[in-house]
Amino acid sequence: MRFARRLLGVIGLALAAGPAAAGSVWVASQQGARATRIERPEGAPAIALAVAPSPAVVTAGPGGRLYLSHPDGRAITMIAADGTTRQWPVPGQPFGLAADPDGRSLYVGDWSGNRVLRLSAETGAVEAEVAVGRDPAGLTLGANGRLYVAEREGRSVGVVDTARMARIAGIPVGDGPFALAYDPVRDRVYVANVRSNDLSVIDAGTLKPVATVPVGASPYGVAISPDGRRVVVTNQHSGTISIVEADTLAVAATVPVGRYPEGVAILGGRAYVANWFSDDISVIDLAASKETGRIPVAEGPRTLAVEQPVPGEAVR
Repeated sequence: MRFARRLLGVIGLALAAGPAAAGSVWVASQQGARATRIERPEGAPAIALAVAPSPAVVTAGPGGRLYLSHPDGRAITMIAADGTTRQWPVPGQPFGLAADPDGRSLYVGDWSGNRVLRLSAETGAVEAEVAVGRDPAGLTLGANGRLYVAEREGRSVGVVDTARMARIAGIPVGDGPFALAYDPVRDRVYVANVRSNDLSVIDAGTLKPVATVPVGASPYGVAISPDGRRVVVTNQHSGTISIVEADTLAVAATVPVGRYPEGVAILGGRAYVANWFSDDISVIDLAASKETGRIPVAEGPRTLAVEQPVPGEAVR
């Protein structure tokens, strides 16, 4: 399967030419093969860097590192804080990514191989692997060394003990789980189910689903505010985002954005939404629940990540 723009319903879910600024959002544009840094609070593109073809997912690691997956190229790109770029070949079809906060490991979902690989975050060497459910999409790390995997064709979220690299549980969710995010405040995992048009809420302590929240059509991305109060879900076919209140698990607002919104990231009081077919980023004021602007980027923005600061560098 090629991860191309016209293959609708297959995917849904950043890079510096020098030292990256703390408090930046990075955007990976698939068709434009660009990574763009957007700085706050200005909300303007600061750097656009050409990368290898068809980047799918971008994630941030500690120390200012960034990682991108290239499913068609069977590779991972790593960008160091000083702008040094390395590309690592990866067996299978790398898609979802999660970087360990200790800087030692990068977890990679192999979409076609139904497994998760653990790579050295320094060298890209494959250290271990674990079988998971069909078509692993989004990955997120939680507490106690647990990795959560959206198993899109299994209607489940796999739970991996990263110390043993063993799948210890499969949690039933909605149809087509794709994106997920971990909330350390409430110890929850939120899962966007692209086919059942809802958000599953998992208690990470008991590993059981506790709620299902209806949202818009084809939810493809999810992000949580730093205080855990709001959950933002992108609704690809509706052209909207749903803002869910974590306390009540009710949709507090539905906000129109661009065409085919997919990835979302939250920085401060703003949500940034990648509009795949509009080739721009919607900036959302979460307090006001409204779009305040659009930022043009390269063709086909799919995913976003908030850069983690280099040690000793203050977040703005």
